[in-house]
Amino acid sequence: MDMKLSATQKQTLSPRMIQSAEILQMNNQELEAFVKEQEMENPLVEIEHTREETDRMSDIQRKLEWLNATDEQNRVYYGAERDEARENGEWNVAAREDETLTEYVYSQMTPLCRDQREEEVLYYLANSLDSRGYLEEDADALCRRFGLTEFEAVSYIEMLQSAEPAGVGARDLAECLSLQLDRMPGDLPVAKRIVRDCLELLGRNQIHKIAAVLDISLDDARKNCELIRSLNPKPGNGFSSRENLHYIRPDVTVVKFEDYFQILLNDNAYPKMGINGYYCQMLKEDNSDETKEYISNKLRQAEWVMNCITQRGSTLTKVTETIVRLQQSFFENGPGNRRPLRLQDVANELDIHESTVSRAVRGKYLQCPWGIYPLNYFFSKAVGNPETESAQTPEKIQEYIREIVQREDKHRPLSDQKICEKLTEMGVSVSRRTVAKYRGGIGLPNADGRKVFG
Repeated sequence: MDMKLSATQKQTLSPRMIQSAEILQMNNQELEAFVKEQEMENPLVEIEHTREETDRMSDIQRKLEWLNATDEQNRVYYGAERDEARENGEWNVAAREDETLTEYVYSQMTPLCRDQREEEVLYYLANSLDSRGYLEEDADALCRRFGLTEFEAVSYIEMLQSAEPAGVGARDLAECLSLQLDRMPGDLPVAKRIVRDCLELLGRNQIHKIAAVLDISLDDARKNCELIRSLNPKPGNGFSSRENLHYIRPDVTVVKFEDYFQILLNDNAYPKMGINGYYCQMLKEDNSDETKEYISNKLRQAEWVMNCITQRGSTLTKVTETIVRLQQSFFENGPGNRRPLRLQDVANELDIHESTVSRAVRGKYLQCPWGIYPLNYFFSKAVGNPETESAQTPEKIQEYIREIVQREDKHRPLSDQKICEKLTEMGVSVSRRTVAKYRGGIGLPNADGRKVFG
């Protein structure tokens, strides 16, 4: 064993540099929460209200003063109008945009309840629906939980399945589709038999086998299969997406003018930080060294945070300007016109580190005439040789595949290998596995699934 001295050089990040990096990667919502947190922790920080907020508060104050100055008759009228609006809001169930699947289904069954016990059972069933609208409880479990007979349990489940949307309360896919077929006008015996006996064959698009199993014509089998495909296999999906809905506030906006693009930083989405003048005055007047040291430290912290927020805005603007310039075809012509772009490409243009670009675009959104997109959307790997003009973005490859499939003979659809060869003829060199991946990504089945019989 021996001891050696060696000199090494390494870079360490100070707490201030770490905080600067954290602020850079915050989106507008995170930055808003951070600024409010700073106001709570640092007495020198105060939030400056925007003109819009000030006008809104003034408007509210004027309305309150008007109400206080108005006579009793008007106040009674105002109260009645408010109560009427509240009553309409409570009873107008369809108008609620935030209504869950459970609430929607249960509200339909409540008028059918004869006593509190029925309300409890139906409420339990409505809460047992998963995000697809399927029932996770069976009749036996219901019997054990509420002491019901099998007949009573089945009756409650049938009551649940009579609610909207059609198919809700099913225990599996076959029952979901059958419930929807039962509500359609006319008798549909073939479609019901396909759902009951040939659902797996339908999933594989083996129409000729379905026709053979059911002993029906190929045309009859195809028509009924198309009817079944028009049904909704997940009736609760519309509600589950609404439950998870969150609103996006873009961090930057790109405005297109006749011959240039303007980048606007949406800095009104978070409150502005300011310095409390009272403490600054105290710093000048108070002779206590302890007070001066405390206020000076808090002042330096506040100024550093404000500087980091300013730097964040500057970096985000520069990164966005570079993205718009390198992806000009997209911003001029819309989706489907992205070019391959790497974080390193933007970093090289701005002479900054790739990690800085990554933090600048993390979790942030851009609004342009074509819609709202995550900033990460504009970074896309190249499919094919990136050194040649044949390299394309994944979405462009998917567009080519969709066009090839649309032109194919539906009675003899192309295999993935044939599609691969067609792409090669177009100057795009990709593997068969890549074709299969992107074909599935746009919801196109394989050759067997696309084949049309008859």
